[in-house]
Amino acid sequence: MTPTTKIREILEAKGSEVFSIHPKATVYDAIAAMADKGVGALLVMEGERLAGIISERDYTRKVILKGRSSREALVEEIMTRDVVTASPDITVAEGMRLMTDHRIRHLPLVSGGKVMGVVSIGDLVKAIISEQEATIAHLTNYIAGSY
Repeated sequence: MTPTTKIREILEAKGSEVFSIHPKATVYDAIAAMADKGVGALLVMEGERLAGIISERDYTRKVILKGRSSREALVEEIMTRDVVTASPDITVAEGMRLMTDHRIRHLPLVSGGKVMGVVSIGDLVKAIISEQEATIAHLTNYIAGSY
């Protein structure tokens, strides 16, 4: 990967499976699904339409800290409605900048109004580290004359 690597390439490598939940589901169901899938957020979908995103952060700040019951609260009551999305054709660097500027950890990728997948900040950091390791190995080989 290079600084101009498209996020689409990360999505192709990790897969485009999207974990989602309906807005009328309970927050408890959302947290259980996150735990089951080993993810920190779920897209909130109404059919094919992206209605929002619910994360562990939403749960801690809008349910636990407010003394609400996760078995009674609905996803639509605590989800983030104004979801920051991006095209799968942006670069990894652009994705990192977008996520950092908006202080988000999950970025839904949308093309033609359709959700194509989700990348996490961890996915992007992993891609950057992998590229840096490859560059270091290349430079080390160059300096050592092992071309």
